[in-house]
Amino acid sequence: MKTTQLTHIHEALGAKMVPYAGYNMPVSYEGVNAEHETVRKGVGIFDVSHMGEFLVSGPKALDLIQKITTNDASKLKDGKAQYTCMPNLTGGIVDDLIIYRMNEEKYLLVVNASNIDKDWNWIAENNTMEADVKDLSDEYCLLAIQGPKAIEAMQPLSSTDLSAIKFYNFEVSDFAGEDQIIISATGYTGSGGFEIYCKNHNAEAIWNAVLKAGEDYGIKPIGLAARDTLRLEMGLCLYGNDIDETTSPIEAGLGWITKFTKDFVNSENLKKEKEEGPKRRLIAFEMLERGIPRKDYPILDENGNEIGHVTSGTQSPSTGKAIGMGYVKTEFKAVDTPIQIQIRKKTIPAIIVKPPFYKA
Repeated sequence: MKTTQLTHIHEALGAKMVPYAGYNMPVSYEGVNAEHETVRKGVGIFDVSHMGEFLVSGPKALDLIQKITTNDASKLKDGKAQYTCMPNLTGGIVDDLIIYRMNEEKYLLVVNASNIDKDWNWIAENNTMEADVKDLSDEYCLLAIQGPKAIEAMQPLSSTDLSAIKFYNFEVSDFAGEDQIIISATGYTGSGGFEIYCKNHNAEAIWNAVLKAGEDYGIKPIGLAARDTLRLEMGLCLYGNDIDETTSPIEAGLGWITKFTKDFVNSENLKKEKEEGPKRRLIAFEMLERGIPRKDYPILDENGNEIGHVTSGTQSPSTGKAIGMGYVKTEFKAVDTPIQIQIRKKTIPAIIVKPPFYKA
């Protein structure tokens, strides 16, 4: 099992460690609800250094990115980031990722930890234009500093005006006494903040500096369990649950990152699917009675007929409701449609809602 540069710190802090995507990762420190609330109301720091980073460069860099991703990366300017996905040849998704444009011939692709090897092979297979691609995953650490107090707490650590970095923009600047740090106004929580990309040898010093700077703001380390409840409250997809090799971006409600103004892998079939309408759609729902939905639980219509399955579910710390996401037959996708979730031998009523579940 792999470790990050900070694994020994998590263990010293008493974190509950679990295997995740081949890494030994902290799932929680003091408990998911307390950590969740820390991010929603204050500021927390996550070690997400298991994520993968690929550098695509050279005169053909954009050509490769345009071919393998659904969004239109030609719209990016220097210092801007873009959420996108890589489609496969059978209508599904190889991975979802974020692209950072460093300059006209230099892009950083940040991919999911569980897909690093698969993504690398897929990109190599489609790199017919011979763009320069490097796997930097083992060289970089990624810290997510998330929460409404993140800007104020972290400002003393950088000469860059953090409040001026707009959502899905980034700066390469000084941070916590280190140079050439990527400070990105992105995250996976819906509560604002930054993601910090640094070289491995800088990670521990930056982690310690962040905790020191955030002391007066109640900063705490946050584990992967709270990361999951935070993202689910925002209706954000998790690869392996809500999207995978069998789900299309159209089914998953990711038409907004699927631009048919360009050609990309399997674009013709995905365009046809969008025009004709998918047979199923990813929906969000709230439970109307006690019961927590879990992955793969059946979703039923009012008459007890199976119409789909749950992909993610939890008890929402912010709303106090049990919430979930899942795929249903398209005719049942409308907001306010009553459904049922089969939890073992019981059927619990639920209703389809418009995400996000948590509205700041």
